[in-house]
Amino acid sequence: MFTFPILAVRKVIARGIADAAANDGFRNPFYGSRPGKGEKPGLWLVGDEGVYLMSNGKLVDGQQALVIYSEQCHPKGDIDWWDYKRRHFGGDDGIEFIEAERLIPLFDRNMRATHLNIQLSETEVALTLIVR
Repeated sequence: MFTFPILAVRKVIARGIADAAANDGFRNPFYGSRPGKGEKPGLWLVGDEGVYLMSNGKLVDGQQALVIYSEQCHPKGDIDWWDYKRRHFGGDDGIEFIEAERLIPLFDRNMRATHLNIQLSETEVALTLIVR
Protein backbone atom coordinates (compact mmCIF):
# COMPACT_ATOMS: atom_id res chain seq x y z
CA MET A 1 0.00 0.00 0.00
CA PHE A 2 1.21 3.48 -0.91
CA THR A 3 -0.19 6.65 0.67
CA PHE A 4 -0.29 10.17 -0.79
CA PRO A 5 -1.91 13.43 0.43
CA ILE A 6 -4.96 14.18 -1.75
CA LEU A 7 -4.01 17.85 -2.14
CA ALA A 8 -0.65 16.80 -3.59
CA VAL A 9 -2.34 14.27 -5.91
CA ARG A 10 -4.64 17.02 -7.20
CA LYS A 11 -1.56 19.18 -7.88
CA VAL A 12 0.10 16.38 -9.87
CA ILE A 13 -3.02 15.98 -12.03
CA ALA A 14 -3.35 19.75 -12.52
CA ARG A 15 0.33 20.03 -13.48
CA GLY A 16 -0.08 17.27 -16.07
CA ILE A 17 -3.07 19.05 -17.58
CA ALA A 18 -1.21 22.38 -17.65
CA ASP A 19 1.87 20.79 -19.24
CA ALA A 20 -0.34 19.07 -21.83
CA ALA A 21 -2.04 22.36 -22.72
CA ALA A 22 1.31 24.14 -23.08
CA ASN A 23 3.15 21.33 -24.88
CA ASP A 24 0.63 19.62 -27.16
CA GLY A 25 -0.76 16.70 -25.22
CA PHE A 26 -0.01 13.89 -22.81
CA ARG A 27 2.97 11.55 -22.74
CA ASN A 28 2.53 7.84 -23.40
CA PRO A 29 3.92 5.86 -20.43
CA PHE A 30 4.39 2.76 -22.59
CA TYR A 31 6.99 4.30 -24.95
CA GLY A 32 4.69 3.85 -27.94
CA SER A 33 4.10 0.14 -27.42
CA ARG A 34 0.42 0.82 -26.65
CA PRO A 35 -0.62 3.84 -28.78
CA GLY A 36 -3.46 5.88 -27.31
CA LYS A 37 -3.22 4.17 -23.92
CA GLY A 38 -2.60 6.62 -21.06
CA GLU A 39 -2.53 9.69 -23.31
CA LYS A 40 -5.20 11.52 -21.34
CA PRO A 41 -5.39 13.40 -18.01
CA GLY A 42 -4.15 11.34 -15.11
CA LEU A 43 -0.95 10.39 -13.41
CA TRP A 44 1.59 7.63 -13.34
CA LEU A 45 2.29 5.48 -10.30
CA VAL A 46 5.98 4.73 -10.79
CA GLY A 47 8.06 2.10 -9.06
CA ASP A 48 11.71 2.95 -9.59
CA GLU A 49 13.99 4.36 -6.92
CA GLY A 50 11.10 4.53 -4.46
CA VAL A 51 7.45 4.71 -5.43
CA TYR A 52 5.93 7.99 -6.55
CA LEU A 53 3.18 9.67 -8.53
CA MET A 54 4.23 11.67 -11.58
CA SER A 55 2.43 14.15 -13.83
CA ASN A 56 1.88 12.99 -17.41
CA GLY A 57 1.70 16.11 -19.59
CA LYS A 58 4.24 16.45 -22.38
CA LEU A 59 7.37 18.36 -21.39
CA VAL A 60 9.85 20.54 -23.23
CA ASP A 61 13.57 19.72 -23.04
CA GLY A 62 14.90 20.34 -19.57
CA GLN A 63 11.46 20.55 -17.95
CA GLN A 64 10.75 18.22 -15.03
CA ALA A 65 7.49 16.43 -14.29
CA LEU A 66 5.92 17.02 -10.87
CA VAL A 67 6.67 14.07 -8.58
CA ILE A 68 5.39 13.17 -5.10
CA TYR A 69 6.72 10.16 -3.22
CA SER A 70 4.56 7.78 -1.22
CA GLU A 71 4.82 8.13 2.54
CA GLN A 72 6.09 4.56 2.82
CA CYS A 73 8.65 4.48 0.03
CA HIS A 74 10.82 7.60 -0.28
CA PRO A 75 14.49 6.77 -0.89
CA LYS A 76 15.68 9.84 1.02
CA GLY A 77 13.35 9.45 3.98
CA ASP A 78 13.09 5.72 4.62
CA ILE A 79 16.01 3.32 4.94
CA ASP A 80 13.73 0.36 4.20
CA TRP A 81 12.30 1.80 0.95
CA TRP A 82 13.77 -0.94 -1.27
CA ASP A 83 12.28 -3.79 0.77
CA TYR A 84 8.90 -2.03 0.93
CA LYS A 85 8.90 -1.36 -2.82
CA ARG A 86 9.83 -4.95 -3.63
CA ARG A 87 7.13 -6.33 -1.31
CA HIS A 88 4.28 -4.05 -2.47
CA PHE A 89 5.23 -3.02 -6.03
CA GLY A 90 7.64 -5.74 -7.15
CA GLY A 91 11.37 -5.85 -7.71
CA ASP A 92 11.26 -4.54 -11.27
CA ASP A 93 10.67 -0.94 -12.27
CA GLY A 94 7.21 -0.23 -13.60
CA ILE A 95 4.46 2.26 -14.37
CA GLU A 96 0.72 2.08 -13.72
CA PHE A 97 -1.44 4.77 -15.31
CA ILE A 98 -4.38 6.05 -13.24
CA GLU A 99 -6.95 8.19 -15.05
CA ALA A 100 -7.95 11.56 -13.61
CA GLU A 101 -11.58 10.66 -14.41
CA ARG A 102 -11.25 7.85 -11.87
CA LEU A 103 -9.64 9.99 -9.15
CA ILE A 104 -11.29 13.42 -9.26
CA PRO A 105 -14.91 12.21 -8.79
CA LEU A 106 -13.72 9.97 -5.94
CA PHE A 107 -12.07 12.96 -4.23
CA ASP A 108 -15.05 15.24 -4.88
CA ARG A 109 -17.52 12.78 -3.32
CA ASN A 110 -15.41 12.40 -0.17
CA MET A 111 -14.40 15.91 0.85
CA ARG A 112 -13.35 14.84 4.36
CA ALA A 113 -10.75 12.41 3.04
CA THR A 114 -7.16 13.63 3.33
CA HIS A 115 -5.09 10.81 1.81
CA LEU A 116 -5.21 8.36 -1.07
CA ASN A 117 -4.05 4.79 -0.53
CA ILE A 118 -3.09 2.77 -3.59
CA GLN A 119 -2.77 -0.99 -3.32
CA LEU A 120 -1.55 -3.17 -6.17
CA SER A 121 -2.38 -6.79 -6.87
CA GLU A 122 -1.60 -9.00 -9.83
CA THR A 123 -4.76 -7.84 -11.61
CA GLU A 124 -5.85 -4.46 -10.23
CA VAL A 125 -5.03 -1.10 -8.74
CA ALA A 126 -7.26 -0.53 -5.69
CA LEU A 127 -7.88 3.04 -4.52
CA THR A 128 -9.00 3.85 -0.97
CA LEU A 129 -9.47 7.21 0.73
CA ILE A 130 -8.64 7.80 4.37
CA VAL A 131 -9.17 10.64 6.85
CA ARG A 132 -6.33 11.70 9.11
